[in-house]
Amino acid sequence: MTEHEYERERTPEPPVGRRERKKAATRQAIADAALHLFLERGYDDVGIREIAEAADVSTTTVFKHFTGKEALVFDREESTDARLIAAVRERPAGRSVLDALRRHVLDTWLPIAAHPQREEFNHLVVSTPALRAYAERMWARHTDTLSAAVADEFGVERDNLACAALARFVLEVPVLAQGRKDRGAAVEEVFDILAHGWRAPTPVGG
Repeated sequence: MTEHEYERERTPEPPVGRRERKKAATRQAIADAALHLFLERGYDDVGIREIAEAADVSTTTVFKHFTGKEALVFDREESTDARLIAAVRERPAGRSVLDALRRHVLDTWLPIAAHPQREEFNHLVVSTPALRAYAERMWARHTDTLSAAVADEFGVERDNLACAALARFVLEVPVLAQGRKDRGAAVEEVFDILAHGWRAPTPVGG
Protein backbone atom coordinates (compact mmCIF):
# COMPACT_ATOMS: atom_id res chain seq x y z
CA MET A 1 0.00 0.00 0.00
CA THR A 2 2.83 2.37 -0.73
CA GLU A 3 1.24 4.41 -3.50
CA HIS A 4 -1.68 5.48 -1.28
CA GLU A 5 0.76 8.10 -0.13
CA TYR A 6 1.35 9.47 -3.60
CA GLU A 7 1.71 13.00 -2.17
CA ARG A 8 5.27 12.42 -0.90
CA GLU A 9 7.21 15.33 -2.37
CA ARG A 10 10.76 16.36 -1.57
CA THR A 11 10.49 19.89 -2.94
CA PRO A 12 8.78 22.31 -0.55
CA GLU A 13 6.11 24.66 -1.78
CA PRO A 14 7.33 28.26 -1.63
CA PRO A 15 5.73 29.96 1.39
CA VAL A 16 5.20 33.69 1.77
CA GLY A 17 7.28 35.81 4.13
CA ARG A 18 10.65 35.39 5.82
CA ARG A 19 9.28 33.70 8.95
CA GLU A 20 7.26 31.22 6.92
CA ARG A 21 10.27 30.45 4.72
CA LYS A 22 12.41 29.80 7.78
CA LYS A 23 9.80 27.50 9.31
CA ALA A 24 9.41 25.62 6.04
CA ALA A 25 13.17 25.25 5.66
CA THR A 26 13.47 23.89 9.20
CA ARG A 27 10.62 21.46 8.65
CA GLN A 28 12.13 20.27 5.38
CA ALA A 29 15.57 19.84 6.97
CA ILE A 30 14.07 17.69 9.72
CA ALA A 31 12.09 15.57 7.25
CA ASP A 32 15.11 15.11 4.99
CA ALA A 33 17.34 14.14 7.91
CA ALA A 34 14.75 11.66 9.14
CA LEU A 35 14.27 10.03 5.74
CA HIS A 36 18.03 9.75 5.24
CA LEU A 37 18.46 7.98 8.57
CA PHE A 38 15.42 5.76 8.08
CA LEU A 39 16.61 4.62 4.66
CA GLU A 40 20.14 4.08 5.92
CA ARG A 41 19.40 2.23 9.17
CA GLY A 42 15.72 1.33 9.22
CA TYR A 43 12.77 3.08 10.79
CA ASP A 44 12.78 1.22 14.11
CA ASP A 45 16.50 1.76 14.72
CA VAL A 46 16.40 5.56 14.58
CA GLY A 47 15.28 7.77 17.46
CA ILE A 48 13.89 11.30 17.53
CA ARG A 49 17.01 12.57 19.32
CA GLU A 50 19.22 11.29 16.51
CA ILE A 51 17.01 12.96 13.93
CA ALA A 52 17.15 16.24 15.83
CA GLU A 53 20.94 16.07 15.99
CA ALA A 54 21.21 15.29 12.28
CA ALA A 55 18.97 18.28 11.47
CA ASP A 56 20.80 20.48 14.02
CA VAL A 57 17.65 21.27 15.99
CA SER A 58 16.26 20.35 19.41
CA THR A 59 13.84 17.48 19.98
CA THR A 60 11.32 20.13 21.04
CA THR A 61 11.63 21.72 17.60
CA VAL A 62 11.02 18.36 15.94
CA PHE A 63 7.74 17.96 17.82
CA LYS A 64 6.74 21.54 17.01
CA HIS A 65 6.73 20.58 13.34
CA PHE A 66 5.64 16.92 13.48
CA THR A 67 3.07 15.10 15.59
CA GLY A 68 5.13 11.94 15.83
CA LYS A 69 7.75 9.71 14.27
CA GLU A 70 5.48 8.38 11.52
CA ALA A 71 4.63 11.92 10.43
CA LEU A 72 8.32 12.49 9.69
CA VAL A 73 8.03 9.98 6.86
CA PHE A 74 4.83 11.41 5.43
CA ASP A 75 5.76 15.07 5.80
CA ARG A 76 3.34 16.29 3.12
CA GLU A 77 0.26 14.77 4.70
CA GLU A 78 -1.44 18.03 5.72
CA SER A 79 -0.88 19.76 2.39
CA THR A 80 -2.25 16.75 0.53
CA ASP A 81 -5.76 17.33 1.87
CA ALA A 82 -5.56 21.01 0.93
CA ARG A 83 -4.43 20.18 -2.61
CA LEU A 84 -7.21 17.63 -3.09
CA ILE A 85 -9.81 20.17 -2.01
CA ALA A 86 -8.28 22.86 -4.22
CA ALA A 87 -8.27 20.51 -7.23
CA VAL A 88 -12.04 20.28 -6.94
CA ARG A 89 -13.01 23.74 -5.77
CA GLU A 90 -10.52 25.82 -7.74
CA ARG A 91 -10.68 24.04 -11.06
CA PRO A 92 -10.94 26.24 -14.18
CA ALA A 93 -14.38 27.18 -15.44
CA GLY A 94 -15.78 24.51 -17.72
CA ARG A 95 -13.55 21.72 -16.41
CA SER A 96 -15.38 18.77 -14.86
CA VAL A 97 -14.54 17.45 -11.41
CA LEU A 98 -13.25 14.22 -12.92
CA ASP A 99 -11.00 16.02 -15.41
CA ALA A 100 -9.73 18.28 -12.62
CA LEU A 101 -8.78 15.24 -10.57
CA ARG A 102 -7.16 13.65 -13.63
CA ARG A 103 -5.00 16.75 -14.02
CA HIS A 104 -4.20 16.76 -10.32
CA VAL A 105 -2.95 13.17 -10.36
CA LEU A 106 -0.88 13.74 -13.49
CA ASP A 107 0.69 16.92 -12.11
CA THR A 108 1.39 15.73 -8.58
CA TRP A 109 1.97 12.01 -8.69
CA LEU A 110 4.01 11.50 -11.89
CA PRO A 111 7.00 13.58 -10.67
CA ILE A 112 6.92 11.75 -7.33
CA ALA A 113 6.80 8.35 -9.01
CA ALA A 114 9.91 9.27 -11.02
CA HIS A 115 11.89 10.34 -7.94
CA PRO A 116 15.19 8.38 -7.66
CA GLN A 117 14.47 7.46 -4.02
CA ARG A 118 10.94 6.28 -4.68
CA GLU A 119 11.67 2.55 -4.59
CA GLU A 120 13.65 2.89 -1.38
CA PHE A 121 10.83 4.89 0.15
CA ASN A 122 8.26 2.30 -0.92
CA HIS A 123 10.33 -0.49 0.58
CA LEU A 124 10.68 1.43 3.84
CA VAL A 125 6.91 1.78 4.16
CA VAL A 126 6.09 -1.78 3.10
CA SER A 127 8.66 -3.32 5.43
CA THR A 128 7.64 -1.30 8.50
CA PRO A 129 4.33 -2.30 10.14
CA ALA A 130 3.92 1.04 11.94
CA LEU A 131 4.32 2.95 8.67
CA ARG A 132 1.97 0.65 6.77
CA ALA A 133 -0.71 1.17 9.40
CA TYR A 134 -0.15 4.93 9.43
CA ALA A 135 -0.34 5.07 5.64
CA GLU A 136 -3.64 3.15 5.68
CA ARG A 137 -5.15 5.61 8.16
CA MET A 138 -3.82 8.54 6.18
CA TRP A 139 -5.24 7.17 2.92
CA ALA A 140 -8.63 6.80 4.59
CA ARG A 141 -8.52 10.43 5.75
CA HIS A 142 -7.60 11.63 2.26
CA THR A 143 -10.47 9.60 0.85
CA ASP A 144 -12.91 11.19 3.28
CA THR A 145 -11.56 14.65 2.47
CA LEU A 146 -11.89 14.20 -1.28
CA SER A 147 -15.31 12.57 -1.00
CA ALA A 148 -16.59 15.50 1.09
CA ALA A 149 -15.17 18.05 -1.36
CA VAL A 150 -16.88 16.34 -4.31
CA ALA A 151 -20.16 16.01 -2.42
CA ASP A 152 -20.08 19.71 -1.48
CA GLU A 153 -19.46 20.61 -5.10
CA PHE A 154 -22.63 18.82 -6.19
CA GLY A 155 -24.70 19.87 -3.21
CA VAL A 156 -25.34 16.37 -1.87
CA GLU A 157 -24.87 14.71 1.50
CA ARG A 158 -21.25 14.00 2.40
CA ASP A 159 -21.95 10.28 2.78
CA ASN A 160 -23.14 10.09 -0.83
CA LEU A 161 -22.02 6.71 -2.17
CA ALA A 162 -21.16 7.95 -5.68
CA CYS A 163 -18.87 10.64 -4.28
CA ALA A 164 -17.23 8.20 -1.87
CA ALA A 165 -16.67 5.68 -4.67
CA LEU A 166 -15.13 8.30 -6.94
CA ALA A 167 -12.76 9.49 -4.21
CA ARG A 168 -11.66 5.94 -3.48
CA PHE A 169 -11.08 5.10 -7.14
CA VAL A 170 -9.16 8.32 -7.81
CA LEU A 171 -6.79 7.72 -4.90
CA GLU A 172 -6.18 4.19 -6.17
CA VAL A 173 -5.12 5.38 -9.62
CA PRO A 174 -1.41 5.67 -8.66
CA VAL A 175 -1.47 2.10 -7.33
CA LEU A 176 -2.79 0.85 -10.66
CA ALA A 177 -0.39 2.96 -12.72
CA GLN A 178 2.74 2.24 -10.70
CA GLY A 179 5.02 -0.21 -12.46
CA ARG A 180 3.55 0.44 -15.89
CA LYS A 181 5.99 1.29 -18.64
CA ASP A 182 4.13 4.52 -19.41
CA ARG A 183 2.68 5.75 -16.13
CA GLY A 184 1.09 8.81 -17.69
CA ALA A 185 -0.76 6.73 -20.27
CA ALA A 186 -1.90 4.37 -17.52
CA VAL A 187 -3.30 7.26 -15.49
CA GLU A 188 -5.15 8.53 -18.55
CA GLU A 189 -6.56 5.08 -19.29
CA VAL A 190 -7.94 4.60 -15.78
CA PHE A 191 -9.56 8.04 -15.80
CA ASP A 192 -11.06 7.27 -19.21
CA ILE A 193 -12.64 4.17 -17.65
CA LEU A 194 -14.03 6.30 -14.83
CA ALA A 195 -15.38 8.81 -17.33
CA HIS A 196 -16.88 6.45 -19.88
CA GLY A 197 -17.45 3.19 -18.02
CA TRP A 198 -15.73 -0.17 -18.13
CA ARG A 199 -15.67 -2.11 -21.37
CA ALA A 200 -14.43 -5.64 -21.95
CA PRO A 201 -10.88 -5.52 -23.34
CA THR A 202 -10.21 -6.65 -26.88
CA PRO A 203 -8.11 -9.87 -27.03
CA VAL A 204 -4.67 -9.57 -28.57
CA GLY A 205 -5.04 -10.28 -32.28
CA GLY A 206 -8.82 -10.04 -31.99
